[in-house]
Amino acid sequence: MEVVKTARRAAVNGQVGPHVVRFVTARTVLTVLRGGGPYTVTELVELAGLTRATVIAVCEDLVRRGWAEEQDPERAGPQRGRPPRTFGFRADAGVVVGLDIGAHKTTALVADLRGEILATASGGLPRGTETGEARLDVVSAVALAALQDAGRRPRDVLSVGAGVAAPVDRNGHVAEGSGFWEMFDVGLAAALFDRHGWHVLLENDANLAALAEQWRGAAQGLDDVAVLLAGERLGGGIIESGRLLRGRNGAAGELAFLRLVDGAVGPHGIAQLAREWGADAAAQPKGLAGLNPAEVTAEAVFAAADDGDPAAAAVLRRLEDRMARVVAVLSTLLNPELVVLGGAIAPAAARLLPGIRAALPELTETPAEIEVSGLGGEAVALGAVRRALDDVAERSLEIALPG
Repeated sequence: MEVVKTARRAAVNGQVGPHVVRFVTARTVLTVLRGGGPYTVTELVELAGLTRATVIAVCEDLVRRGWAEEQDPERAGPQRGRPPRTFGFRADAGVVVGLDIGAHKTTALVADLRGEILATASGGLPRGTETGEARLDVVSAVALAALQDAGRRPRDVLSVGAGVAAPVDRNGHVAEGSGFWEMFDVGLAAALFDRHGWHVLLENDANLAALAEQWRGAAQGLDDVAVLLAGERLGGGIIESGRLLRGRNGAAGELAFLRLVDGAVGPHGIAQLAREWGADAAAQPKGLAGLNPAEVTAEAVFAAADDGDPAAAAVLRRLEDRMARVVAVLSTLLNPELVVLGGAIAPAAARLLPGIRAALPELTETPAEIEVSGLGGEAVALGAVRRALDDVAERSLEIALPG
């Protein structure tokens, strides 16, 4: 690999020490092993661009550290001579945890070091700025429950990704300026480190949803993507040229600016708007599916529309127009290739796609493609897993694996 050659040339010129070259070569081989395998030494020489002696030395060191294991190669019939040495990545050397910490609920996913989900757990959260310690207790308990279901110990956790519905800066601090945001500023990283010794990375929930879509969702292989979490509120996660766009204090994906663009467009989520407009429709003489306004939920509006209720259909037309304008603003401002509509309401929101797609060409000269997420309600937690895996890959040679 070019990075190895560059490090080697720098070492020859006296610009870096041999320890840097060893670090780079070890990281290169570990990256190859993590991406597939098991591989023979000959295959690793070709994939890593290193000498045979270096590959063998690095692999033996990775085995001692616990990141790799030497495996017996499969034999296809009788063979002469010594079988080729074969090494594989130990995906079970530790686990990562992905947390989705919402206003009312938290979800934890436990995954091995290749991202295979081993267990999940959820729990309800108290709400409010004065419930920080109680929220921490629930998050901790849910994570421990998921670990227990996965048959792993707290000491096996190498990294934790955690998503919250608030802007988070590059240093992991929740932004100030909103009482709703303050509910998530509970010192999560420090608390989980004190309780369990975990390395925690706090991130905005929509940003993590964007990572999940790029990893295993509708945006695989794309470098310019916007993900809208359209539940009670609208939040945006933006990947531009292959990297998350955060802004100065992590608020790049916040959509409150939409109210400045058009008085009819604000950061309200599909669930909230469907409930509000559905309640208005239910209060009219011809009502919405015979429901009392107090009984109207977003799910009820979508279900009534599917049953042919005209009041519910009118609500969905208003929602289509609202979401088309939101997507048009993002398409014009950011020019993504794809906008993914995610969040807990996403499966029902597929009902809105035809209307949104039809409206876009009249609203913007650069309409993005639009799809509904297929990741369900675990998109944020799955993105948190991806964030934690990336962190482990970055710090792998500094981490002491559990015994």
